[in-house]
Amino acid sequence: MEKKYLLTPGPTPVPEEIQAEMAKPIIHHRTPQYREIFSQANDKLKKIFKTERDILTFTSSGTGAMEASVVNTLSKGDKAIVVEGGKFGERFSEICRAYGVNVVPVDVEWGNAPDPAVIKGLLEKNKDAKAVFMNLCETSTGTVYDVKGIAEVVNKTDAILVVDAISGLGADDLKTDEWNVDVVAGGSQKGLMIPPGLAFLTLSDKAWAMAAKSDLPNYYFNIKKYRKNLEKSDVPYTPALTLTIGLNKALSIMESEGFDNFIRRHRQDAEFVRRSVENMGLDLFSKSPSYAVTAVKVPHGADGAALIKAMKAKGVTFAGGQASLKGKIFRIAHMGGIKRDDLEHALSLLKDVLNEMKVSQ
Repeated sequence: MEKKYLLTPGPTPVPEEIQAEMAKPIIHHRTPQYREIFSQANDKLKKIFKTERDILTFTSSGTGAMEASVVNTLSKGDKAIVVEGGKFGERFSEICRAYGVNVVPVDVEWGNAPDPAVIKGLLEKNKDAKAVFMNLCETSTGTVYDVKGIAEVVNKTDAILVVDAISGLGADDLKTDEWNVDVVAGGSQKGLMIPPGLAFLTLSDKAWAMAAKSDLPNYYFNIKKYRKNLEKSDVPYTPALTLTIGLNKALSIMESEGFDNFIRRHRQDAEFVRRSVENMGLDLFSKSPSYAVTAVKVPHGADGAALIKAMKAKGVTFAGGQASLKGKIFRIAHMGGIKRDDLEHALSLLKDVLNEMKVSQ
């Protein structure tokens, strides 16, 4: 069978050795065997989050961890500052509003990164703000944000900093403990090399103190239940057992490579992709490009949807633009199990497609 190249920013390819691990006969989850696997995965997961804190694991997409970060820390009528620089920043605002949290939006032009000085000004103007929500990587625009700089600002206030690291985890630099990031959300289907279905959340003492006072409704995403069950290396509800087994294998692969080397490889592959597309005469969309995914402007006069379709016909799947960027950009992921050989092959085919579309390079 001809190989297909999945170069989207989630889901990403699942390496064969992880597939093989997940294909083994299923076990029961309320057993010492499962708890040992879960414990091993948790210990290794801390190394990619760069934290010594507890990491809570949910059976859900990454959005579940985003929702959990809201409903467990805030109360109805609270005020939150939300960076809206793309679809996933906007999602934080949508979750907050759904639960009666008042949103102060930070309207960032798509493709740009938020300025920590702007966040500082908003916090001074809104001293009653309880949280600042932002992304590590705004996947819809391929943009990485300055988490360290914004954390320095937020840490001087009573507010907590909540970061969606679902796409950037393992690719873009994130030092949860060193930078004192209060809440970090992660997901399984991006840099962690396994299918969708697991979400992660880690909280600082400051965030846990807010959680003790939160009055927003929750049941499945009640983090107190997850923390209590973590004491016995378990979760309160049926886990995504096979995915946890896959996660443990994926993290073992990363550990063998070296977690810092794993992150460094993402940077090297991102730089390779950017050089390659620029050598084709194409322009990058983001002014602060992520190491997880590169957003490329569709050449003037070209049909973005047709370009994506032509690449797919050749066995390569890129992601298109979302919302106002639909048809205007395409996105090439270089995260997780995506290898340099995959990128070289895809970029060679991209050059062919551009020639076929008679796009000047």
